[in-house]
Amino acid sequence: MDNQVQGQELYFNRIPVMPRSIKGAFRNFKNALLLVSFAVYFLLPWLPWDRLGAPSQAILFDIPGRRYFLFGLTVYPQDIFWLSILLFIAAAVLFFITALAGRAFCGYFCFQTIWTDAFMWIEHWFQGERPARLRLYRQPWSDREKLLKVGGTKLMFVLLSFWTAMTFVLYFGYAPDLLAHFFTGQAPAAAYITTLALTVSTYLAAGTLREHVCTFICPYGRFQSAMYDAETMTVHYDRTRGEREKGRAIARAGMRSYDDRRYAGYGDCIDCNLCVQVCPVGIDIRNGLQYTCISCGLCVDACNTIMDKMGYPRGLVRYDSETNLTSAEPVAPFLDWKRLKVIGWGISIILMTAYLFYDISHRASFEHSIQQIRQPLYVMLSDGHIRNRYQIRLTNISGREEVYSISAKGLPEGALDLGNFRQVSIRNGKSVIIQASVTLDPDKAKQMHNFDFVISNRAGENMVDPARFFTEHNQ
Repeated sequence: MDNQVQGQELYFNRIPVMPRSIKGAFRNFKNALLLVSFAVYFLLPWLPWDRLGAPSQAILFDIPGRRYFLFGLTVYPQDIFWLSILLFIAAAVLFFITALAGRAFCGYFCFQTIWTDAFMWIEHWFQGERPARLRLYRQPWSDREKLLKVGGTKLMFVLLSFWTAMTFVLYFGYAPDLLAHFFTGQAPAAAYITTLALTVSTYLAAGTLREHVCTFICPYGRFQSAMYDAETMTVHYDRTRGEREKGRAIARAGMRSYDDRRYAGYGDCIDCNLCVQVCPVGIDIRNGLQYTCISCGLCVDACNTIMDKMGYPRGLVRYDSETNLTSAEPVAPFLDWKRLKVIGWGISIILMTAYLFYDISHRASFEHSIQQIRQPLYVMLSDGHIRNRYQIRLTNISGREEVYSISAKGLPEGALDLGNFRQVSIRNGKSVIIQASVTLDPDKAKQMHNFDFVISNRAGENMVDPARFFTEHNQ
């Protein structure tokens, strides 16, 4: 190994990416998504929702009570199957979007992208446009202007990070009370630990690491290439049009008009580098498809702005598929969904979503389990009668207090003994264990092998659960 290889650095100093602001359709779409996302995230804990026996909050994860309120739906730990289906749907949607439109999820919907956009907006508001930020970056820390502007920026970063973390914590308790308890020192320790951890992680992810999260930390950028096809629509640079025979060239005298450039053999790219300056991850889209590209479309806005100013046709940088881009006669870009991979993911999403809604809508208002007490399996009484014992567990998930009746089908009158629990009242989200016994005389015990427990509520909902009766003859 020579000295040059031995002296090669494994790591490089981070060059800060300071994107230039741009106007355009994709930038407007990203702004709209940012506003909607922030409104949903920060306002949902304060949305009231009337419900009995629980705080009036639309979204509330009651960890101590082991129940999770989602508007009118109450989810319990035993409904974890719903979470499994939801995670499958989320993964399928991600793969579906990637196969259809590349990393569009990263560019528009990812939390990292949305919060980084918000932090960059704060940075722009305090420090100015890209040239001003670059000048401020090169100034020494002894400069008063840098201290005030950068210090104000960092303070706003901390406040937004804290607000983000605090809002997350408010989902786990009644927001007005939890917020008051937090600032008076009466909140649980978990609230303070979670808020601190999320404040630090949000600040680091959106305020410091930024594009490095997408490039080095997030695994999605690494395995996305396995989901790309030649028909996948993503951001591309039209090299044939931009370079032509002699490559790209700046718009100097005699090289400004569209016809002059075509006649001279130069491409439409005037090498303004605006597509690089607006990129939030600092790449040059003209170097081809790169795994670090998050398909945000800002370079498309930038290039279209320059094309409009120069009087050239739009679309030098555009969303397109590799197949269409390299064809002899490209057509207008379109989403090619008629592919086996895309159709397969789409069908999976539809089927699993339909099943999830079906399962939620057909969930019973209560859950029950009946277990036979096997120690001993049966008891021979002094008068010769045989007794079996059972343990019945009822859980009320109806959303209100409910009264349940328990009976047996297939048993003689008076054989079932529930003590004082033939009718039992259970509060929402609570469980009750009832001890039941069945006693039969020897003749009937020999004939009795199976019977049914019947559990019903006031709404007329019935659950029938088969049970066995054991004797010395049918163990």
